[in-house]
Amino acid sequence: MSEQATVSLHALHEAAIIPVDKPENWTSFDVVNKLRRVSRVKKVGHAGTLDPFATGLLLICFSKATKQIQTLMELQKEYVCTQTLGKESDTHDRTGTVVKDAAVPEFSDAEIESVLQMYRGEIQQVPPMYSAIKHKGVRLYELARKGQSVERAPRPVTIYELELLARDADSLTLRVVCSRGTYIRALARDIGRDLGCGALVSSLKRTRVGSYSLENAWDLPALVEAIKEQRLSDGSL
Repeated sequence: MSEQATVSLHALHEAAIIPVDKPENWTSFDVVNKLRRVSRVKKVGHAGTLDPFATGLLLICFSKATKQIQTLMELQKEYVCTQTLGKESDTHDRTGTVVKDAAVPEFSDAEIESVLQMYRGEIQQVPPMYSAIKHKGVRLYELARKGQSVERAPRPVTIYELELLARDADSLTLRVVCSRGTYIRALARDIGRDLGCGALVSSLKRTRVGSYSLENAWDLPALVEAIKEQRLSDGSL
């Protein structure tokens, strides 16, 4: 987002969808809470959670635009994901406890492509234990934190595009375009298992939601300052 860009307080109080580049180590709710406080808008929400370690596009809805959250969540998502080969963790990403450490074979491009091809189109995906899905009224991540694991039924998701962007001896960087409900961590888990060495997500960035692009998103500190400047100019600071 251009440093010269401004934000309308009137629009925020009426209805606005603001694309934000979520920083690493912020929860999606942290971003919502920060913008709610600085804008003084009562109704603020987001359209699709990003894990704290992930970065990228988070759609923040203000006031009447919160009514569009469910519609926005149905839009296609695009991610760029780097997965480290030869390791698995209980969360399927770098924030978890490593539960498997294996040697990484020398894969040919054709071997990697043959595995990726298995995940294009509609697939059945088993959700991670570290997820917000409920089992008998309890979030799975709450059970996982207690060391418990339960059977999870596979769910249909669609991978519209799966492209290998880069690779080295122990990592793959992928571009993924997918449907709502797709867990990129679970995708990395399954790709790693099919390669025979395991994998976990070491970095994850959401780059697009529907027609909203990360290229046009606000940097969070810049958005906060823009809102403060508008409040100051309106005499409401």
